Amino acid sequence: MPLFSFNRPADYLDAAREMADADRPTMARLLAEEAAGRTSDPEAAARILAEFPGHSLRQEG
Repeated sequence: MPLFSFNRPADYLDAAREMADADRPTMARLLAEEAAGRTSDPEAAARILAEFPGHSLRQEG
């Protein structure tokens, strides 16, 4: 099992795609939301979230 290091938005996005491929859409969406949140470009963040449609699953607070 590979070890993952999440230092960049791309790391979260790669993991989100792996979860989507593994038919784990909820986990994919959470990882995509984290990637989008760590992206400084609002347009890029919007593209990330569009790739993984759905309602926000994050719990704030």
